[in-house]
Amino acid sequence: MELLKVQNVEKYYGNRSSLTKAIDDISFKVDKGEFLAIMGASGSGKTTLLNCISTIDRVTAGHIFLEDQDITALKGKELNHFRREKLGFIFQDFNLLDTLTAYENIALSLTIQKWPTETIDKAIQIVAGQLGISDILSKYPFQLSGGQKQRVACARAIVTNPRLILADEPTGALDSKSSGLLLERFNFLNNEYNATIMMVTHDSFAASYASRVLFIKDGRIFTEINRGSAKRKEFFDKIIDVVTLLGGDVSDAL
Repeated sequence: MELLKVQNVEKYYGNRSSLTKAIDDISFKVDKGEFLAIMGASGSGKTTLLNCISTIDRVTAGHIFLEDQDITALKGKELNHFRREKLGFIFQDFNLLDTLTAYENIALSLTIQKWPTETIDKAIQIVAGQLGISDILSKYPFQLSGGQKQRVACARAIVTNPRLILADEPTGALDSKSSGLLLERFNFLNNEYNATIMMVTHDSFAASYASRVLFIKDGRIFTEINRGSAKRKEFFDKIIDVVTLLGGDVSDAL
């Protein structure tokens, strides 16, 4: 079932004297329950694309539909409601509030949505168990490792059961062990809870956990590959082949 449709999207920055086309007529679809990775070199347009889908940035032309709703037309309260109710965000730098505990950081979005206290606690305990962070809920961000912070950020993103989880370089600030643990959790959420995940990454190792990889070059779709029944190592090798064609960094290794 189709969840997201990106239709002829273009994004320009600057003015007539200095105009940059960051996204050049991109179209693709994402099915419900799909784990899609978007790869490309720095400046390829992949983060701009994610920002347009998340409504952090507005498209110059084209349309983006989530569950048949044209999100490029949303404004004001409708836009705020859409972000709050239907999207989950996971950022490279975690974006946790230092003055709140892990529990309170996760609870914040639920409190804003005016969930009952007992319902909030139940939802947090469930997601904390799924992500293996039940024992750190009372700690503050400065007391947590990078991997723990990212799992708290992940919990905050999924606790509201969003339609779409958007992850921007989620492993960029993590060591290899923490990256692997986080990506295994992504696979768990995708496989066991049918979570739809769109992840921007430059890392072939991270992309190999996805079910499909979309490659962006110079603001356009270069190609895409599907994992199908291939093992992750086999899919990783296919990703490396495409990255080589793109002329990117192939130093990532399993």
